[in-house]
Amino acid sequence: MSSSPDTIAREVRRRRTFAIISHPDAGKSTMTEALALHARMISEAGAVHGKSGRKATVSDWMEMEKARGISVSSTALQFNYTPTGLANEDPGDEVEPNVINLVDTPGHADFSEDTYRVLTAVDAAVMLIDAAKGLEPQTLKLFQVCRHRGIPVITVVNKWDRPGQTPLELIDEISERIGLTPTPLYVPVGIAGDFRGLYDRRSGSYVKFSRTAGGAKIAPEELLDAQQAAQIEGDAWTAAVEESELLSEMGQDHDEELFLAGATSPMIFTSAMLNFGVRQLLEALVELAPAPAPRDDVDGKPREVTDPFSAVVFKVQAGMDASHRDRLAYMRIVSGEFERGMVVTHAQTGRPFATKYAQAVFGRDRSTVDTAYPGDVVGLVNATALAPGDTLYDDPAVEFPPIGSFAPEHFATLRARSAGKYKQFRKAMDQLESEGVVQVLRNDTRGDASPVLAAVGPMQFEVVTARMLAEFTVETELEPLGYSLARRTDDASSPELDRQRGVEVFTRTDGARLALFSDKWRLQFIEKEHPDLTLEPLVAAAD
Repeated sequence: MSSSPDTIAREVRRRRTFAIISHPDAGKSTMTEALALHARMISEAGAVHGKSGRKATVSDWMEMEKARGISVSSTALQFNYTPTGLANEDPGDEVEPNVINLVDTPGHADFSEDTYRVLTAVDAAVMLIDAAKGLEPQTLKLFQVCRHRGIPVITVVNKWDRPGQTPLELIDEISERIGLTPTPLYVPVGIAGDFRGLYDRRSGSYVKFSRTAGGAKIAPEELLDAQQAAQIEGDAWTAAVEESELLSEMGQDHDEELFLAGATSPMIFTSAMLNFGVRQLLEALVELAPAPAPRDDVDGKPREVTDPFSAVVFKVQAGMDASHRDRLAYMRIVSGEFERGMVVTHAQTGRPFATKYAQAVFGRDRSTVDTAYPGDVVGLVNATALAPGDTLYDDPAVEFPPIGSFAPEHFATLRARSAGKYKQFRKAMDQLESEGVVQVLRNDTRGDASPVLAAVGPMQFEVVTARMLAEFTVETELEPLGYSLARRTDDASSPELDRQRGVEVFTRTDGARLALFSDKWRLQFIEKEHPDLTLEPLVAAAD
């Protein structure tokens, strides 16, 4: 029996669903691990100093990820967390924990499209910045996606245990380059490379950290008042207090309304490797990040969180369990209560869909989930009919807007080295294509034996060839093509475009007609010579 609207509303208030976005090597997977450690979901962090000796984090499961020490796919982690501040207010009161849904994202720019899909499924984002490097291109690109989607952002300056910029330099850079006003909740005590603790700007107290061996355990904290802090830290404490006063004079104190409107960003300084500042980040998420809210359908009508069940599929992934070779569709619950085994409707086909095999996911580990609520991420096993952007619902009917595809910039043909592997090759291509690992383009000239792969970044091709071999035992040959950009066209324009040098027309799996061009000059020439042809730009990464 489904829960009452009041019960669903209470469950919604407990939930926080967010993603971490960053440039590669800003420490995103290490931070994910540190958050899980503080929630006591793991007993020891999975990263150690030095990449040569680094263990794979719980959110990295693909062999390619473990070998390179980067994330190239998105994964979901769910855990409970009770803020210590709330728990200590009245020891006699039982505090209901918050449910944290952390959707980890790929750490490489080549997988921006996968990250974009994740950002359609979250209510807030943590923008992770390297203390030494500041804002980097991938961070800027993903922040623009957050801004476009109205996702509030918490800024985390990571690696404060290493030499880097000053707090004010980082704050100025963010303000000037992206127009977002940082409002630090804490000011670090000690310069970058000498991380001693955090000055809590709202309470005036000092959180002093102590290191643990290799940063594998939760860092002990000592809470001190201002007088004690001044005696212990001296000039470092005085500098932190003066920086805080300067920020207040500049109006850079936290304002929840401005944060939710996307004008400001609460800021925290951390070291994920040492587990410094991680608890403060978790508690900021619980306190400040928004709970799940209504979502507009394709007609712009909101689906309230207490309405009957509905969900959006934002990611499809196979190969996570080599022994079963199953396929997992991640869905974000939008409204109502999900109950395992319920039969819902697949909006895109109108067909019933059974949810018997539903799982909660913690990295590579899974457990059966019986109920879930708005904001939760649930994995549906062997959901072969589902694709990113699909809607599932219980009556009344609803369909949410589709998830757009990025404009590809890299193109290559792929074929099986052995003709005897053609059947496996086709099966593998169908699977990888439905997951959205790459866009697949076809035309009559090239045929199905050597489809054209279109990607945002070339590392997507590496994932395809690696998974072809690992999961389907198909060795493949990849041949780059001399195209660098694509435009959407139509059937009427295709014959003329096919006659042009340096142009080739394909059909994408979703039915879109794409014309590929050798370079922008070829495109400009054809637009000038044939202004009547349909040539529309595709969605760019920051759109």
